[in-house]
Amino acid sequence: MKPDHIVLAEKDDVAIALADLPKGARVNNVTLVEPVPRGHKVALHPIAAGEQVRRYGQIIGQATRDIMPGAHVHVQNLGMSDHEQDYAFGADVKPLPVPDEARTFMGYRRSDGKAGTRNYLGVLTSVNCSGSVARFIAEEAEKTDWFKALKNVDGIVPIAHSSGCGMSGSDEGYKTLFRTLQGYAKNPNFAGILLVGLGCEVMQIPALVGKARLRADGQFQHMTIQDTGGTRKTVERGVEVLRELALVADQCTREPIPVSELVIGMQCGGSDGYSGITANPALGVASDLLVAHGGTTILSETSEIYGAEHLLTRRAVSPEVGEKLIERIHWWEDYTQRNKGEMNNNPSPGNKKGGLTTILEKSLGAVAKGGFAPLEGVYLFAEPIDRKGFVFMDSPGYDPCSVTGQVASGANLIVFTTGRGSVSGYKPVPCIKVATNSEMYGRMADDMDLNTGDILEGVTLEQKGRELFELFIRVASGEETKSEELGFGGAEFVPWQIGAVM
Repeated sequence: MKPDHIVLAEKDDVAIALADLPKGARVNNVTLVEPVPRGHKVALHPIAAGEQVRRYGQIIGQATRDIMPGAHVHVQNLGMSDHEQDYAFGADVKPLPVPDEARTFMGYRRSDGKAGTRNYLGVLTSVNCSGSVARFIAEEAEKTDWFKALKNVDGIVPIAHSSGCGMSGSDEGYKTLFRTLQGYAKNPNFAGILLVGLGCEVMQIPALVGKARLRADGQFQHMTIQDTGGTRKTVERGVEVLRELALVADQCTREPIPVSELVIGMQCGGSDGYSGITANPALGVASDLLVAHGGTTILSETSEIYGAEHLLTRRAVSPEVGEKLIERIHWWEDYTQRNKGEMNNNPSPGNKKGGLTTILEKSLGAVAKGGFAPLEGVYLFAEPIDRKGFVFMDSPGYDPCSVTGQVASGANLIVFTTGRGSVSGYKPVPCIKVATNSEMYGRMADDMDLNTGDILEGVTLEQKGRELFELFIRVASGEETKSEELGFGGAEFVPWQIGAVM
C-alpha cells in the first residue's frame, strides 16, 4: 500500500502527510487532533511556543504558540526564526564518481565552440518601444515562401521587454539589462540575431554591439526604426535581413556532441510539500550525473535558497566562491529591506496551500535540485557562465525572470519542477516540466514531461534521476517538450528590472 505519511530525518519534529488525513488518523504512534491535508506537516510531539521546528533535519521556523502532538503545523502556529548557520566553506566538497561511459547528444555546434539544442532566429529589442515592430517583423517573415521552405530552422523568436529607457544609463539596473540582452544575442540556441531599437533610447545599440560584433559567426545585424525610416520600412528591411540570416542558419545540422556541452538551468515553481521529497532531489541526482559527465548545471533563485545557503557554502570549492554567495545573500537582505519587503514574503499563496510555511522550509527543498556536486562558481544575473560543473546564478525567485537570466548566462536547456502545476516555456531554450506528485501530473498531463510522484510508491531517487538524465539527452537532441508542443515561449522573456523607472 502507498504510505500515508513520511518522516524525512531522525531529528524532525514533523511528519509529512502523503494523503488527506482525517482527525483520529495515526501517524508515528500519534493521533491526529485535526485533519491535515496532503503535503502538509503533522506535529510528532509537543512543541512549545518559541521552540525551533525541524524538517529535513534542518530548522524551518519556530512555533508561534504551543503545538499539540497530532496537530497541523502551518501558518497558524509556525513562523520565521533565527537561522544563523555554520557556513564552513568547503567542508563538504567531495568529487563525483567518474562515469563508466561517455555520452553524447545530437546538437548544433556553433563557431565559438558552444553547442545549441535548438536552431532559432531571434529578433532582439533594445527597448520596449521597438517590441511591437520586432513582432511585426517575425510575423511577416513567417508568412513568406522562403520561411516555409526552411528545413532546419525551428522558428523566429521576437524578444520584447518592458525596459530599455526611462532608466539610468550607468547603474546596476542598466548593467543587468545590458548583460541580459548581450547574453541572449550570444545564446547558442540562436543561429542568427537581428537587433532592433528605436534610436533615442537609453540602451543604445552601439553600446550593446560594442567594438566587436556580438556573434563570432557573423550571424548578427542591427537597425533602428528612426534611422530606417519608420515602422513599415523597418519591417520590410527586417524581413529581408532575416531571410539572409535564415539561408545560413538552414545549413546547420545536428551532429554528435559530448553531453559536457549541455548547460542546464534548474528551476522550481509552484512548489508544494512534495517538491523537496520527490522532484527536486531527483533533479539533484540528474544534475550530479550531468556534472560527472563534464556538463554544467545552474541553480538560481537567491530568495529561494535563503536559510539553506549553508548547504551550498559547505560545498564551495574555495572560500572566495562561498563568500561570493554570502555577499549575494546580504545584498538580498538589503534589497528587500529598502523596498519594504522581507525575505519570508517569498512563499506564495499556492506554495502555502501546497504545504510550505516559511521561506526556510521552501529553500531547503529548493536547494535539493543541486544534488551533491561541488559548487564551482557564483555568478551575477545574466553573467556568462565560464566554467563547467555545478554553479549558482543570482536571481529573483520569480520564475520567468530567473530563467531569463539563466538563458542569458548560456543555458541551452531548462528543467523546471512544479507541484501546483506551472505552465510556461522559454524560447529559444526547451523547458522540461517535472511534476512533484501523481495527482497533479494526471490532472495536467498535457503540460508535464515527467512524473516523480511514483517516488512515493517505491521508485528510487536514483532511478528517477537517471530517467530524467536520459530525458535531458533526448530533448537536447530534438525531442519536443510539452511546452514546445503547446507553443509556449513568446511571453516569458522577463529581464530583472532593478532601480528607478524615470
